[in-house]
Amino acid sequence: MMGPGQLSEPMLVVFCTFPDLEKAREVGGALVAKKLAACVSLLPGVESIYAWDGGIQNDSEVLAIFKLAGEVFEAFEQALKKLHPYDVPEIVAMEPSQISVEYLKWVGESCGR
Repeated sequence: MMGPGQLSEPMLVVFCTFPDLEKAREVGGALVAKKLAACVSLLPGVESIYAWDGGIQNDSEVLAIFKLAGEVFEAFEQALKKLHPYDVPEIVAMEPSQISVEYLKWVGESCGR
């Protein structure tokens, strides 16, 4: 049996870009409030160059870095897709290979685990 803050699946770091800081704050705050993410760090001023609609796009965006418990990823992804303004939001999850025990415990507790 797991104790408070212990995770049944690995912690994830999820990258997602947004069109502006206001939308990134709104969506990030909603996901943290729903306990689908422990934390989101917002990095404005990211320049993205990408292929879309048959051409090359160049946009200024905000990169959001979410930290969450792996077991909430499915619900996190569904909620993010509903709240995100893009047709195809960037949702790239990575599993850190090393995490401090205290931080991992905090992530688990913040995601209701």
